[in-house]
Amino acid sequence: MVLINTHTTKVVYLSPTVAGKTHDKKAADAAQIVYPPNATLGKDTGFQGYEPAGVLTQQPKKKPRGQELSVEDKFFNSLISSARVVVENVLAGVKRCRIVKDVLRLTAEGISDLVMEIACGLHNLRVSCRHPFPTFDVRSLLNSG
Repeated sequence: MVLINTHTTKVVYLSPTVAGKTHDKKAADAAQIVYPPNATLGKDTGFQGYEPAGVLTQQPKKKPRGQELSVEDKFFNSLISSARVVVENVLAGVKRCRIVKDVLRLTAEGISDLVMEIACGLHNLRVSCRHPFPTFDVRSLLNSG
């Protein structure tokens, strides 16, 4: 599991790797992640039923059988999908390290976790060098007017 800050496009949490047959919700429950108060968590269908306390979760609405989605639901889904695009771009940035997306044949304990940590760290470094946030002094803005 990877948690991403959609504003900074950085990886903020990386869970320990689990076997491929482990269900996403079960892995999330086992990780016991502590979220900031009033955080918003976008989730896909693999995390259906995962509702951590104090967190607003968002999941796209499915079209009911034989019916259409309402205009509100379509708009809600488009907002979620625009955030999902950011997440997919971050995951693609992490996978620039080919060792992450290829089959890893290193079988020593903890190597797969270390490889993923390094790939996420390199992505975060690349993002921070590419888009440095401007710094400004609030007092100078107030005194200039």
